[in-house]
Amino acid sequence: MEIETAAADGAADVYSESCPSRRALELVANKWALLIVPALRRGPMRNNELLRKVGGISQKMLTQTLRELEDNGLVLRTDHQSVPPHVDYRLSELGASLSKTLLAVDRWAEAHHAELTAIQR
Repeated sequence: MEIETAAADGAADVYSESCPSRRALELVANKWALLIVPALRRGPMRNNELLRKVGGISQKMLTQTLRELEDNGLVLRTDHQSVPPHVDYRLSELGASLSKTLLAVDRWAEAHHAELTAIQR
């Protein structure tokens, strides 16, 4: 399999350190981010809702990943200043656009599930 570069089609060169694709991959090349962003697709969720939705993630890793997503402008955190504390997370416009892109990955995984499972055996 060959990855085309800028020389071939005028697109960014994925092998270059300055390529925008590399920056995007740095933002999402973590399995938890790839699960949290789609989990927020349907609207805001509280921390414990996300913890239940994203099976296998620890509270520490959820908090760390949410902070990274927030720092990178993909997730918005809303503190409702109430007692008891009520904080929720939702996708920003940038995060929502990423979520739409991740749908293609979801579809690919579903279409090739049997093949991937067979290979892993």
